[in-house]
Order: sequence, then structure tokens, then C-alpha cells
Amino acid sequence: MKPLKLIIYIFITLVCTASLSAQEQTTTDSISLRSILNQVITNYPAIKKSELELNAADARIGLAKSGYLPDVSINSNYTHIGPLSSMTLPQLGTFDLYPADNYSASLDYNQTIYDFGKTAKKVAFENQSKEVVKLTTGQLRQKLSLSVANIYYSIVFLQEAIRIKDEEISTLNEHLHFIEKKKETGSATQYEVLTTKVRISTIENQKTDLLTGLKVQVCQLNSMLGLPEKTTRLVKKELLPVQVVHSTDSLITLATQTREEMKIAVQKEALSEFHYKIVNMENNPVFKFFASGGVKNGFIPNINEGKMNYAVGVGLRIPLFDAHRTKFNLQQVKADIEGNNEDIELARRTIINEVVESQANMQSATQKITQSQLQLKQAQQAYDLAVTSFKSGVITNLELLDSSTSLSESGLAVLKAKIDYSLSLLKLKISLGEQIY
Repeated sequence: MKPLKLIIYIFITLVCTASLSAQEQTTTDSISLRSILNQVITNYPAIKKSELELNAADARIGLAKSGYLPDVSINSNYTHIGPLSSMTLPQLGTFDLYPADNYSASLDYNQTIYDFGKTAKKVAFENQSKEVVKLTTGQLRQKLSLSVANIYYSIVFLQEAIRIKDEEISTLNEHLHFIEKKKETGSATQYEVLTTKVRISTIENQKTDLLTGLKVQVCQLNSMLGLPEKTTRLVKKELLPVQVVHSTDSLITLATQTREEMKIAVQKEALSEFHYKIVNMENNPVFKFFASGGVKNGFIPNINEGKMNYAVGVGLRIPLFDAHRTKFNLQQVKADIEGNNEDIELARRTIINEVVESQANMQSATQKITQSQLQLKQAQQAYDLAVTSFKSGVITNLELLDSSTSLSESGLAVLKAKIDYSLSLLKLKISLGEQIY
């Protein structure tokens, strides 16, 4: 029996040592967090849509600038009219005052000479709008990065937990075989056999739950990467080291200066102010130049003969009454400005909450790492004592299994604490406006 006990001891010790190792998994199919982030940020449909919105913003800027350019067109028409008006002069006969068939073709040119800043304000407004689109795209990238990080570390934990459950099941099966042999010799009872089988069944159920959770998380990851839902891929175990974090006040100050949410809120306020100026200038005069030249008939004395003609001039439009449209538009824009001020305050409060929460989670995870490592050390010592006691016949093999299970769970607890810390650190970086992709 002693060689088998020694094999069991060595096997369980290797299992627990492997669960504590921070070395990355090196399977050929494994993928790192950075690689996942790069693929998602590059190919995710929402990101591509935001890039198209940037193209639309450029188009709106070009449309606003078109106010500086002339409007040139060719116009032609043909009209047949009747009855005709005519006049009769003694000794000269009867004359038509205009032809029955009228035609004309002309080249028309219209150019705004001065609109008192309306076009300039519209161009500035569209440029500011494009900046909002850029900031919104960055905000979307940050949200996607956080979602990917959550999925990634969930998969890391589930992969490790499943591996440990597999090793526990394998060890229990060996013990079951060992106990069944002892039972045949009368050294073990049916109770020990049934208890071991119950343990195996319990761990298999736990493994089933873990496999289900892993399948869901992998499906979500495949959706992020644009891969078929049945694609199976392992992820590398990348855990971040414990870092020194600045004070809460300095973090909040930094976050309110760098977060896209705050920049977007401020930018929207500036946009509302631009919009107010544009609306306020709607009733400004517009000074234009126009010119037209072409050919048409209807000129005396030969009204049916087409002749070259032209017209050149300037025009001034001064709005006097617009049925109070400008007044009500200004009231609406003022309400938008006040609403944007509230958005800035709301963004500030949200950022503060996220920074404080992330920092608190980091501190909690750091303490859990220390406590779980101490617990692991104690579990290792308890297991060593259990092995010695088992060899001496003081305890049963079930008590040895209890000790080995506690050691495995302690190792998993250390991993869970480190994963929580890594995820909390990434959340803190995102809450500070730092790009993790």
C-alpha cells in the first residue's frame, strides 16, 4: 500500500503547485488579452459604424462650407401659349405681341457676397460636432475593452477551475479504486466507498456547471471577435502585478480631466452655445450677387428669332418678421444649454463613483490575495500533516482527501483573488480615461 500512498501524495502536490503558478498557459490555441482587444477594436461592427459616422461628419462639414461657393446652373424651357395677343396698325398690318412658341436657355450664377457670419458659424458648429463623434468613438472603445476584459478573466478562471476539478476527479477515482481493494480485504467499509462516490458525483456536477459557464463566456468572446459560435479557443492566464495607486483625490482630478464622458459633456455644451449663435443669426441680412446669360426669343421686331441676352445684379434680403420662429428656437436652445450643464455634473458624479469603486475593489482584492495566500500556506501545512498521519494510520483516506480538496480550493481562491485584482486594476485604468487597448 505504501507505494500507492506515495504516488497519491506526489500527484496531489503537483496539482496544487500547478494551480498556484503564474506562468501563462502555452497551448497553441491560446490567445492573449491584448490580441483579443486589438481584434475587437479593429473589427467590431459598432466601431466600424462609428468610423462611418466620422465620414458623415466630414460630409456635413463640406456641406456647411458649400455656403462659400457659388450656385451655378443651366436652365432651359419651352412654352407654347395661346391665344396670342395681336395689334393692327393702319397700313402696316397685324402684328403678334409675342410668339406662340417661347424658348430660352441660360447659364445662371448666384453667389453670396456676405451673410454676416452665418456660414462661418455653421462650419464651426460642424467641426465641433465631428469632435463629439471622435470622443464618442473613444468612449465606445473603452466600453468594449471593459466588456472584453470581463469575459477574458471569466474564461481564465473557469479554465483553471475546470482543470483543477478534472485533477480532483482523477485523484478521487484512484482513491475509489484503492478503497474498493481495501474493502475486498476487509480494511475498508462500504461507507467509505459510498462517500467517495458521492464526492466524485458532487465534483462532476460542479464541473458541469463550470463547463456551462465556460461555454457561455466563450460564445460571448466569439461574438466579440466575429468568429463562429462553436469556435473553441483557450486564453492565456495573464495576471497583473500589484501596483501602487495614488490617493483618491488625485485620481478623481485626473479622471475628470481625461475621461471621454466629461469631454463629451463639455463639447456638447459648446455645441449648444454654437447652435444658439447660429439661431440668433438666422434673421441677419444676406447680400448676394447674381448673373444670367443665354438665348431666348420674343424680342421685337422679330419675335420668333432667338437672341443673346443677359442680366447682372445684386440683391439684399432683410428679414423683418419670421412668425416668432427665431424666438422659440432660441428658447429651445437655452433649455438644451441648461440640460448640458446638468449632463456635465452628472458625468462628474458618475466618474467619481467609478474611480472610488474601482479603487475600493483593488484594495479589497489586494487584501484577499494576502489572506488567501496565507490560507494556502496553512492548507499546505495541514495537508503535509494529513499525509504523515495517513501514512501512520492515524486518519482515514477520506480525511486525507478532505485536506487535499482544501488545498486545491485554497489555490483556486488565490487565483480568484489575483483575477479580481487584475480586473479591478483594468477598471480603474478605464475609469481614469487610460486606454487599455
